[in-house]
Amino acid sequence: MSTAPASADTAPSGPGEAGRGTAGGGPPVRISINIRQSGIYVAFALIVVLFSVLTGGDLLQPQNISNIIVQNSYILILAIGMILVIISGHIDLSVGSVVAVTGAVAAVLMVEHDVAWPLALLLTLGVGALIGAWQGYWIAYFGIPSFIVTLAGMLLFRALTLTVLGNQGIGPFPTEVRTLSNGFTSGYLGNIGLGMLGGADLFSLLAGLAAVAGLAVAQWRTRKARLGYGQSVDPLPVFLLRIAAAGALIMAVTVQLARFRNLPWVLVLLAALVLGYTLLTNRAVFGRRIYAVGGNLQAATLSGVKVRSVVFWIFVNMGVLAALAGVIFAGRLNQAGPTAGNTFELDAIAAAFIGGAAVQGGVGKVIGAITGGLIMGVINNGMSLIGAPSERVMLVKGVVLLAAVAFDVWTKRRAGNPVLR
Repeated sequence: MSTAPASADTAPSGPGEAGRGTAGGGPPVRISINIRQSGIYVAFALIVVLFSVLTGGDLLQPQNISNIIVQNSYILILAIGMILVIISGHIDLSVGSVVAVTGAVAAVLMVEHDVAWPLALLLTLGVGALIGAWQGYWIAYFGIPSFIVTLAGMLLFRALTLTVLGNQGIGPFPTEVRTLSNGFTSGYLGNIGLGMLGGADLFSLLAGLAAVAGLAVAQWRTRKARLGYGQSVDPLPVFLLRIAAAGALIMAVTVQLARFRNLPWVLVLLAALVLGYTLLTNRAVFGRRIYAVGGNLQAATLSGVKVRSVVFWIFVNMGVLAALAGVIFAGRLNQAGPTAGNTFELDAIAAAFIGGAAVQGGVGKVIGAITGGLIMGVINNGMSLIGAPSERVMLVKGVVLLAAVAFDVWTKRRAGNPVLR
């Protein structure tokens, strides 16, 4: 079987990006900036600084940082699945309703039938997979556009939620599920003094240092691989500066969380998901095929990619992640309700596009979707802290989404790619 084309996200090409080394010489070393991928992180930093000033520093208080992570965890889980769907050139409008119906299934199993929570969780994820398979079949094998299939699913699964719940809430959930949604890791190693910052959980700090070390090793291996292929890389001082900046950000957040109530369990879950799906998209054959399908469907088909199978499993994956988000959301509220998941699909789609996904597909990163979701979360939280009315919050989020998509279109035109006019 032929190898699928490399993704547009990782292939070095175009102005301002890494290029090939010259024949007969060593790989060129120059500063390369991809404005599409870097702009989102700059925007995130500016938004955080803006709301930190507007809230008098309350945005960056330990408790508030923890609240932002916990309150947006289910949107971030959905964003991971949604970025894969959008990269493949599709869309999923049903995830909010899937969150509701799977939360309802989990409640019925755990509360009404006393099924052990691990088994109930597995069964709920299985229901999510079946829902994804149902939609994936109509899209991949029957040829109905994903917009239509998932729009129908949005109505179908919302109606199914009302049927399962009998139009009423069901709860409370077992303690373990509530802990996964709202709980924090224990202070396994005790606290350590941080001077004027007070005490902080040592285990959380060590976890942060491990994350920084893992990031540094991964980036160093990527740099070494690029050099091995004769591709241009950043000068070593610039490379080290980027790693130091990312590490400082991770440790700043970790210190604040360690000062409050340690690491939220849902953050541990998110970290595992981000790591796993980043490896899937960057290292695995299936991940490369997702980019190939979204980037150039005809070329992917000619390269031997089983397009229908790829699309089918992308929607199965989306169903599983929506089910996980449904359990997390229901556990956080300690109740499965008929209105759960309303507008979640819009937030997940917005997170993916703000995070750098291309409207036409073929471009996007998991970490970008997470960043986009955090931008939405910071906007919601910051506007709430300054007492802004809900209509103003919606206005700002709409402007940010429009600006992100406009930026994507502008970068394509600047690169000379065809864009609808």
